[in-house]
Amino acid sequence: MAEPGELFHGLPALTLSLPCGDRLRVLLHGAHVVSWISGGRERLYLSPRSLLDGRSAIRGGVPVCFPQFNMRGTLPKHGFVRNLPWQALARPQLGAELARLSLRLTASAETRQFWPQAFEATLTLELRPGSLQMTLDVRNTDAVSLGFTGALHSYFAVDDIAAVQLEGLQGQPEWDALTDRHGRANGPLRFQGEFDRVYDAAAQALLLREGPQRLQIEQSPSLAHTVVWNPGAEKGATLVDLPVDGYRQMLCVEAAQVMQPITLPAGGMWQGWQRLSLR
Repeated sequence: MAEPGELFHGLPALTLSLPCGDRLRVLLHGAHVVSWISGGRERLYLSPRSLLDGRSAIRGGVPVCFPQFNMRGTLPKHGFVRNLPWQALARPQLGAELARLSLRLTASAETRQFWPQAFEATLTLELRPGSLQMTLDVRNTDAVSLGFTGALHSYFAVDDIAAVQLEGLQGQPEWDALTDRHGRANGPLRFQGEFDRVYDAAAQALLLREGPQRLQIEQSPSLAHTVVWNPGAEKGATLVDLPVDGYRQMLCVEAAQVMQPITLPAGGMWQGWQRLSLR
């Protein structure tokens, strides 16, 4: 079922749910997924200190970073679409095994304050038992080419970051953003202190493990990188929208395009996705 007209901390939201109990909530602000409940527990981390004012970026869930990753350009950090209102398209598709909805942001006077490009971005969410797929479609509606970077910046909920490991990136080229060193991933990733690295995306699925919990993470070949981030205690203490111990309860594993921009010719289309599955 879908629940339109809902408010989440005062912000317009849509909720999808399945008979099995799986549930998804997305805000119109930024097309920001703020909750995915599957297997009887919350799978996404949302900071209780997030600024839910309808203008600011939200710490946690799944921000849509577009058309710029981080500060790698002249736009605001991670672009601007996560801070603007999107529109829900038509009626959600609802069934016992699948619930789907799409949200869209089109170039407007608001977007042109940041970026002169004409574009159309659509985020489609597909909820299945034990699975969530998030697909971003970008269409260049301009008469000139379009270049962009970005990410589906997923924050995963964990009980204790010290007990977490991420498998599947072994041997992949790695850039450590903290030390500016390049190398290759060595074995499953574990997390002690601040961690901020960009990997060439692996062909196979990743597996996020914590005790008996297993989450499989896949991404489309059209996104060349996987970003893995945790602020650690020291950096986490400087983030005003994160509790002091918030770093212990989260890990970001992002389907991203960081180093080389994607270029779309006039009228061109691009699609990238991240798929999450309980294992």
